Amino acid sequence: MNQPTNTDPVFSFEFFPPKNEEGAGRLRKARARLAALGPEYFSVTFGAGGSTRDRTLETVLEIQREGSVDAAPHISCISSSRSELLDLLRAYRDHGVRRLVALRGDLPSGAGGGLGEFRYAVELVRFIREEFGDHFRIEVAAYPEFHPQAANAEKDLEHFCQKVAAGADSAITQYFYNPDAYAFFLERVSAMGVDIPIIPGIMPITNYTQLARFSDACGAEIPRFIRKRLEAYGDDTASIRAFGTEVVTRLCQQLLDDGAPGLHFYSMNQAVPSEAVWKNLNLAPGR
Repeated sequence: MNQPTNTDPVFSFEFFPPKNEEGAGRLRKARARLAALGPEYFSVTFGAGGSTRDRTLETVLEIQREGSVDAAPHISCISSSRSELLDLLRAYRDHGVRRLVALRGDLPSGAGGGLGEFRYAVELVRFIREEFGDHFRIEVAAYPEFHPQAANAEKDLEHFCQKVAAGADSAITQYFYNPDAYAFFLERVSAMGVDIPIIPGIMPITNYTQLARFSDACGAEIPRFIRKRLEAYGDDTASIRAFGTEVVTRLCQQLLDDGAPGLHFYSMNQAVPSEAVWKNLNLAPGR
C-alpha cells in the first residue's frame, strides 16, 4: 500500500460533543474505557456551520485537563471568519493542543450566503500554517470512495493532493468497508506524489438503520452482502452487533496486515463496539 512504515501504527478514537450533562456523563465513561487502550489521541467533531463550537471547545479542554490522552479538535472553516478562526486556534494553542483535524465542514441546513471567508479545507490548512507554523500537527480528510459533492473522481484526488501540499501532516479517511477502495486510493495519490500517512477511518456496526442513513449521506458504500445480512436480522440487535464486529474486525486485520499506518475509530461516543474490535485484533494497550 506504499504507506510510511517508520513508526508503529497510530490508533485514535473520535467523539462528538455531548448536548447535555447526561450525555457528557456517558461520554466521560466511554472516554475512560477507551483511554485504557492507550490511543494516540481523541478527536472531537465540529457541528455543521459551527453549531457545536463552544461544546467542542469544552470537550477538548476537558480531555486536555484529564491529561492521559491528547485531544485533537476538528476545525471547520464553513461559516467562520478569519478572526473567529484565529481566536479559536489561539485558544487551543494556549491550552496545549498540538493536533488538529482541519476540514471544510458540513454545510448548515438551508445555507445560502454567509459561509465564511474560506470555502475549502485547503485554504484552512494554508491559513493555519501561515499563522502558527509547525505548532500544530494537521490531519485532513480523505475519501477513498470519493466525496459525494466532488465534481468527479480526478478532481477529488487533485483536491486531496492540494491539501497535502498546503501543509497536512497526515490524513484520516471517511469510513469504508471495501479495502480495495482504500488500496486503489493509496496507489493513485502515491503516484501523484503524496507520501503522508493515510489512516483508515473505521465505523463499528451496531445499528443498520443509522448506518444506512449515515452512508447514504456521506457516500460510503455498504457492500451488498453486509446490507443483506443486516436487513435479515431486523430488530435482532445482538445479531447485528455480533455480525458487525466480525465484519469490522476482518476489515481492520486486513488493513493492518497490508501496512495501514493505524486505525481511527468513529466511536459514536460508545466504548463497547470499538473495544470489541480492538480485543479481537489482540492489540496491546498503548501500542
